[in-house]
Parts: sequence; structure tokens; C-alpha cells
Amino acid sequence: MADAFGITNGAPELSGLTPNKTTLASNYVNFNSATFNTWAQQYLPEVYEQEVERYGNRSVSSFLRLVGAEMPMASDQIVWSEQGRLHQYINATLVTDGSNVNVINAITAPVAASHSIRKGSTVIVQDADGKSQRALVTLGVETSTTQITVAAYASATGLVAAGLTAGAVKVFVFGTEFGKGTNGMTESLTPEVNTFSNKPIILKDKFEVSGSDASQIGWIEVSGESGQSGYLWYMKAEGDARTRFEDYIEMAMVESEERVATHAGFTGDFANATGTQGLFAAIDARGIEVEDMSSIGTGATFETNVDLIIQELDKQGAIEENMLFLNRATSLAIDSGLASQNSYGAGGTSYGVFENSEDMALNLGFSGFRRGSYDFYKTDWKYLNNEATRGQVDDIEGVLVPAGTSSVYDQIMGKNIRRPFLHVRYRASEADDRKMKSWVTGSVGGAATSDLDAMQVNYLSERCLVVQAANNFVLFQNYSA
Repeated sequence: MADAFGITNGAPELSGLTPNKTTLASNYVNFNSATFNTWAQQYLPEVYEQEVERYGNRSVSSFLRLVGAEMPMASDQIVWSEQGRLHQYINATLVTDGSNVNVINAITAPVAASHSIRKGSTVIVQDADGKSQRALVTLGVETSTTQITVAAYASATGLVAAGLTAGAVKVFVFGTEFGKGTNGMTESLTPEVNTFSNKPIILKDKFEVSGSDASQIGWIEVSGESGQSGYLWYMKAEGDARTRFEDYIEMAMVESEERVATHAGFTGDFANATGTQGLFAAIDARGIEVEDMSSIGTGATFETNVDLIIQELDKQGAIEENMLFLNRATSLAIDSGLASQNSYGAGGTSYGVFENSEDMALNLGFSGFRRGSYDFYKTDWKYLNNEATRGQVDDIEGVLVPAGTSSVYDQIMGKNIRRPFLHVRYRASEADDRKMKSWVTGSVGGAATSDLDAMQVNYLSERCLVVQAANNFVLFQNYSA
């Protein structure tokens, strides 16, 4: 409907206009009419200029910054060597040949292709029932052979007569013995060398905003994930894109795995995408795995389960200081287990972790504990709790990471170096640093690289994770591997 003034599109009729601001029935506009729908439309929208942080700090990175370091590399592959064991046990099978000696065959070394048992070695042999006997190796010259002959010290008719059960046994060397006037040891042991390698992967991402959107400035007060604050307009989205990419960089180092060499599905732009060994894959291949840590229990059960982990650490490098990065359920389970070890007072409740004061608030949260000769420092890992990441895919409960550094031989530098057990290597040279690159293309925002009416912010990184001495790491998972 149109009035005398030519106003259309459903606007109210203004036939009762007055030249002064006078509230009369004739110039009353009903904002609750079908035309205006609601009373609220008489007002301009009230816009809060401050962004609501309903998720707090949304970034899930920081794990690698806490426990590792970043160092440049100039090659397509990083290679390092780790010390082997000085002593080694083997798996074998005990049989008898009917005389005064026993044959131990089907020898398999758990780590190397060859074993450390030589003619003249004194060994301890343990059967499946846990009984053990000492013996002298009288035949079996080469450490690459899968069969040796031994004579028991405790029985003139062999190990079986001395009390062992024929079948699967474990054997390790504890010394040597030779008779008077005999030749020396016929074989020399070659030190065991464990060489590992990893390859970097290339990560890419992009943010784009059109020239029209970039020209429509709408200021808003924001705070960044690193603690900074201020006013931004369309570049707020670019900040989110950069933070997301930084998260991808860390998550890729944690989650990635190497591609199966024969995989034919990698074609086109991805033909040479080989993958890389991330933290979880490295521990799965070379470390210790513990199932269902969130059910660690309380009281004596808690002690028993912690001691089982310590016994496994004793078999490895026995690094005394270790950091636990856990999801919420596992962290609370350990808190409950520790609280049960500190129970006294009324109703078995421990009041006042500090100074034993009942007037203090009850504190059942623990940042660390010591058991035996080991110190464990506990913290929550946000990546495992975030609903958009491992908070939904919850098969990983946490990791144990040894603190300190290890000594390894760097193939590139040609010498022994000390490195954190966990660190990132990124591609860099005098010509190009690919740790974290970003550049702007298009024709908006100061860029003039093409006729595209947009600004494109490109991100790139090329890196891999080095997990040294992975046998000292523990992966907590809630599934059976």
C-alpha cells in the first residue's frame, strides 16, 4: 500500500504527522502490528563489541613445547643411533641328547640377529616354571648359530636331571670359565647398534578473504590464544586460521604414522607422501604399552599397578624423572589412588595435605608423586580432553615421557650429541626456513601477486618428530593392542 508520500513496502501509514515532537493518538506508530512484527524493531540492535570466549583457550598445542625442543635439519631424512644393551637374554628350547650334556636349540635373540653366547660362556638357564640352573657352554662356536651344547654345574647328567623342565627356556650369560693351559676366547662380540630414522612431512593450509569482505570493516575486541588482546576486523579469522595450523603442526607430530611401502592408493599430488612416525606410533613400535590406566584402582591395587609399570621401567633405561600427560579420567583415577595412600584421621580422610590441618580445605589433587626411586610429575593434556580432538576419540589415555636428555650419535654431524628424548626437526637452510612459513598472495591487503580480488594467506611447515630411547616411554591406552 502506498500513502501520499509514496512510502511502500509495508511501512506504516504516516497520515497523522505533526511538525513537533508531540505524543498524540494520531501520530502513534504501533510497532507490535503485523507490519513491524515485534516491539524490539523500534530499537537499533545492541552489539557487544567484545567476543565471548565460551571455549576459553581453544588451542590444543603446547605439549611439544613443554617436553622437547626444535632444531633445524637440511636433509630429507634424519638418522640416529642408540646404544644397545651390554647384556642380553635369549629365548630358546631345552632338549636332552641322552648323555651327560644338554642341547639348547631354536635360539632367538630378542633384539639382534646374533646372540652373545660363546664357547666358554657361563650361563643361567630358566625354564617355564621359573626354576633356574647354571651351566657351561662347551660347544657352539659361532654366535650366529641357533644351537649350543651346555654342561650343568649341579648335575653330571644334565640340566633336566638338575631339576629343569625341557621346553621353552630363557638364557643369559653371567661370565666365562676356561681350563688351565687352554686357548682364549675364539669369538669377539660386536657391539649392538640400533639405528633409527624418520622423514619430515610437509603441512599446508590457507586462509582467504575477498576484497569486498576485507573492505567492510567491523571492529570487535578479541583475545588471542597466546594471551594477546586488542581490536581486529576481518583479520580475526586469519588469526584463527594460523592458530588452527599451529595446532595441526603439533597434532601431526603426535598422531602421524608411516605409510605402508606398497600402498598403491597414494597417487597424483600424494604419490610421494610417505607419512612420518609420530609419538604414538613410535611408542607403539618401540616402547611400553599399558592398557586401561584409568582403572588403576586405589589402596593395594593402586600400589600393585604402579609397581608393575616401575618394573617395566627398570628393565629399560630406568630414567628417574618422568612426566605424565593424561586425559581427565586417568588423571582423576591417579588422584584417587594417591589419596587412598594418604588416609588417616576422622573417617579415613586426610585433611590438609600441607601441615595436616583439619581447618584447611580438603585437597585431593596431586601434581606428582614418588615411588621407589622414580619421580612422576602429572599434568592434564588438553589435547586428550578437547571434545573436537581426542576427547571424542578416547582410545589414548596418556603418555609417560622421560625427562632430561640422551646421548646419541648424529650421522649428519658425525659425533655424539645430547638431545631431549623428544624433539622436533624442521627443514631449514640459509636459503629457506620451513619451520613455519606464511606469505600473502592475491591483490587485497597490500598483496599484488595476481588479479585475484582476494587476499590469500598461505601456511607451510616441513618437520618430523624424533623419539629417542622410545623404550623408556609408556603409552596408556584403553584398548587391547
